[in-house]
Amino acid sequence: MKILITGCNGQLGNEMRNVLESHIPGETLYTDIEQLDLTDPKAVEKYVLDNDVTHIVNCAAYTNVDRAEEDKLLCSSINVNAVKNIAMAANQNGAKVIHISTDYVFDGKSNRPYKESDKVNPISQYGTTKRLGETALLALSPESVIIRTAWLYSPYGKNFVKTMLRLGSEQNEIGVVCDQIGTPTYAHDLANAIYTILTAHQWVPGIYHFSDEGACSWYDFTKAIHRIAGITDCVVKPIPSEDYPTAAARPFYSVLDRTRIKSTYGIEIPHWEESLNHCIQRINDNKE
Repeated sequence: MKILITGCNGQLGNEMRNVLESHIPGETLYTDIEQLDLTDPKAVEKYVLDNDVTHIVNCAAYTNVDRAEEDKLLCSSINVNAVKNIAMAANQNGAKVIHISTDYVFDGKSNRPYKESDKVNPISQYGTTKRLGETALLALSPESVIIRTAWLYSPYGKNFVKTMLRLGSEQNEIGVVCDQIGTPTYAHDLANAIYTILTAHQWVPGIYHFSDEGACSWYDFTKAIHRIAGITDCVVKPIPSEDYPTAAARPFYSVLDRTRIKSTYGIEIPHWEESLNHCIQRINDNKE
């Protein structure tokens, strides 16, 4: 097994390195834009062939949801064209692909957790390009695994948890959206799930949903972050989405049904608050 991790400097890429190096050290190649330009089809094909890659985990993505509304060309290049290049290179070498997608392929009008078979209807440029990436991959490499996830956070890079920790220490009061419901996902949990799929006895292709268990609003999430971190001097106030306008529309409800990935691959998923505790502990440990 020779695994290629793309987007290795991102949240999930870093967690994939942690998980894989602890379980199967030396079996994985880690690339980001400096090592491999995924928008260059010849470069991707050459890298996969030269390194005899057997599995590709595509963690690379354009994820700035609001900036994507204007930066459409780059967003499409990374979220669609790069995925096509990965699919074609994988076919050339017979490699299997795990691709990470998003809850933003849905419009958020559901009143129950979304199943993989539910109709998609993205309402942002980011969501649209991620859906186009899904369809391109399945058309070119139908044996691939696609994992839709949501509200990803980790000790790495910029994310909601780290922002709320910073604001909680800097400000006396913050307003946080209370009418968008989803599930926070600890990137380390997702990395463990991907490792389980990579090493499973049977490869079962298709689309899967993964997030941590439970559901909450961004307001609830923030309250939990501050409680766990011991932040008591910042008042968190709930506000409606209309009071916090953004360039891109967000789904009001994007909880994912995790039944398929749990039953197919035997994956056990922790509750989001349990994982948030672990992440904040790691963030605090890194400060010492």
